[in-house]
Amino acid sequence: MNAHVQGCTSSAAIAPKAVRRETGQREVFCGLTGIVWLHRKIQDAFFLVVGSRTCAHLIQSAAGVMIFAEPRFATAIMEEKDLAGLTDANDELDRIVTQLIARRPDIKLLFLVGSCPSEVIKLDLSRAALRLSQTFSPGVRILNYSGSGIETTFTQGEDACLASLVPAAPPSRTSEDQLLIVGSLADVVEDQFVRMFEALGIGQVQFLPPRNSMLPAVGPNTKFLLAQPFLADTARALEDRGAKRLAAPFPLGVEGTTAWLRAAADAFQIDAALFESVTHPYRIRAERALVRYREQLAGRSIFLFPDSQLEIPLARFLSRELSMRLVEVGTPYLHREHLAEELNLLPTDVALTEGQDVDLQLDRCRAARPDLVVCGLGLANPLEAEGMTTKWSIELVFTPIQGYEQAADLAELFARPLVRRAKLVA
Repeated sequence: MNAHVQGCTSSAAIAPKAVRRETGQREVFCGLTGIVWLHRKIQDAFFLVVGSRTCAHLIQSAAGVMIFAEPRFATAIMEEKDLAGLTDANDELDRIVTQLIARRPDIKLLFLVGSCPSEVIKLDLSRAALRLSQTFSPGVRILNYSGSGIETTFTQGEDACLASLVPAAPPSRTSEDQLLIVGSLADVVEDQFVRMFEALGIGQVQFLPPRNSMLPAVGPNTKFLLAQPFLADTARALEDRGAKRLAAPFPLGVEGTTAWLRAAADAFQIDAALFESVTHPYRIRAERALVRYREQLAGRSIFLFPDSQLEIPLARFLSRELSMRLVEVGTPYLHREHLAEELNLLPTDVALTEGQDVDLQLDRCRAARPDLVVCGLGLANPLEAEGMTTKWSIELVFTPIQGYEQAADLAELFARPLVRRAKLVA
């Protein structure tokens, strides 16, 4: 094993919608990809992937980091002798972690990230994390989670990472209710929300993940809002600590952002007139910014392949605020409780698919010939070659899209491919 450091609650009254469930071959990124945005968010954390050269190349390519950069992630590459059991993988891991911490004294939180190779040989990273934490305590906290493509899809890596943080979070030592926002947000978006919560009179707002290794306190007085729809394990871990989830749509577009903020305002008994005065200017500005994109996208058909679990909130935004026609909305996994408010806002006749049989879904897409297809990179090029217009779903995770100020930016991500296609055929 060699160290290879690379360049950087819903209403039960909601009627369930019909969902097509598919199992079969699927097209998704593995959960290691989440490291690309998580290492930027938690600024004194380091992510050590225990995996193969393929894992190293995946993260290197996804991050696009230059060779002279010194990022906060790396791969402890498992060689053939590790996989064959000719060396003690735990001894090798201990050696690499010791070297890493000596070289990077700025590290306060170290994640050991499992991959397909480490799980195939049953390397127990949870035990290794406990052992190493005792060795390097209190200077460095060492945790582990799985980003393996065997177990996780694209965004589930973040879920696994945040879920691993919850048991390490300190208990809440106040009797006052506190608000916790759960899910990675760009710093600019986080700052915007903080300003609005402060204007509403909701103080002590905390975020998970935090910007550093100082974890937010969690307890029975914690009320949390999910900022991302793919955090089922994290939500369960928080509820096990006594925290209460606030049911709401997700903060995409004007409608989603307003309902998301209102869920917090209602939970903290904020006066309705104050809520209106604080949010009204943001809503009006965002609605005006959406007009030009609605003119470009209204009536256009769209097909969303399952990839990021953002598909259902995106479909709600595209349908209700941009007047697009939903041909099919696919998602890798449908958490009915967390998405209940979103499902209730979708058209009654929407075609929903959970899971994937990629060949069957491609057949349906080709038969429908939608104006725009949202899919992973592996499907985009072949579909473009067939004359279809595509949008990479991965960009919707890397780009700041939550909140009022980003509503127009989100709309533009869908308008841009159509504009590009129009120029190419002109």
